[in-house]
Amino acid sequence: MTDLISISAREGVTTIRMNRADKKNAINREMYRGMNEALEAASGDAATRAVVFAGAPGAFSAGNDIKDFMAIAEGGALPGEVRDFLHHLAGFEKPLLAAVDGLAIGIGTTLLMHCDLAFASPQSLFRTPFLDLGVTPEAGSSLIAPRMMGDQRAFALLVLGEGFDAETAREAGLVYKVVADPEAEAQEAARRLAAKPPEALRIARELLRGRREDVIARLDEEIEIFSQRLRSNEARAAFAAFLSR
Repeated sequence: MTDLISISAREGVTTIRMNRADKKNAINREMYRGMNEALEAASGDAATRAVVFAGAPGAFSAGNDIKDFMAIAEGGALPGEVRDFLHHLAGFEKPLLAAVDGLAIGIGTTLLMHCDLAFASPQSLFRTPFLDLGVTPEAGSSLIAPRMMGDQRAFALLVLGEGFDAETAREAGLVYKVVADPEAEAQEAARRLAAKPPEALRIARELLRGRREDVIARLDEEIEIFSQRLRSNEARAAFAAFLSR
């Protein structure tokens, strides 16, 4: 397990914390690998009843590490860790919660679409600058977001690149509550879920979420398109401009 991801467990709740605060929790391959391992362990652990994603003060996640994108643009392949993480996220069978403070950019926003409950601080900002980087929506967001918030809000978030403040994100259904201490709220909700009968909890969650085959199929379609776009002239120019700031 990488030091860039810290894992803790208490009262049936596993917390997966992104721990790269100096880079605003920009997610690199090592972090994806660590989160994959954490989700696999939580899935197979009967004592784990719920999982909470958390970040650092002021930075839930600044999105994917652009240096990794540039490596792909220069001839590399989309890392298997990314595909594996997205599949684990979409198919995870226990409640997923998130505590967001500050930046939630790119995957920092689309990850929340797979959470059953997300809590955000008033200063949080949600943005998916995919088009600005010459790429396209990912993590199943092109399917989930219109269902969640309607076509026009989804278009504004995923294509226009409009930033959502915390209250706008709550109105759109991206987060459940805006609170002063999102981690305390997420942990309390996770503990309440962990105390419920686990089989009834699993069934109720499946009924609410519905079949996931369509989400996983869209996720795979997005990955193929995203991979192609990473190698485009538009994306290479955008990454170079970003890294030269």
